[in-house]
Amino acid sequence: MSDAIPAPGEDTSADFDAMTRDIAEVPAVEVIVTVAVNLMSAAAVKLGLTEEGDAHKDLDEARKLVHALAGLLDASTTEISSFHAAPLKDGLKSLQLAFREASLVPDERGQGPGEKYTGPVFG
Repeated sequence: MSDAIPAPGEDTSADFDAMTRDIAEVPAVEVIVTVAVNLMSAAAVKLGLTEEGDAHKDLDEARKLVHALAGLLDASTTEISSFHAAPLKDGLKSLQLAFREASLVPDERGQGPGEKYTGPVFG
């Protein structure tokens, strides 16, 4: 069996305690930035922007990820400072523009993924 998946009845409390201690030492800004980068990466894959291209392309999934990223950045920008927020916002805008370009029927301006939070995106 894999080490990542405990066997039924196996005691995992020690592992959970270690994870809790580890996360307690991580600053909030690092958690927020890590989540944002993970959302950006997943959205890029779903937009077909990776080496595999269209193999994993799914615009419905990409829309959800871009929208979630925009919501996270909207809610946390004042908490993470412009040093961290600026490149994340640039990445978000790039994903929004890529989504618009990939869509067969583009959304109206201001109606694309995340534009509820960012306003209309122009390239």
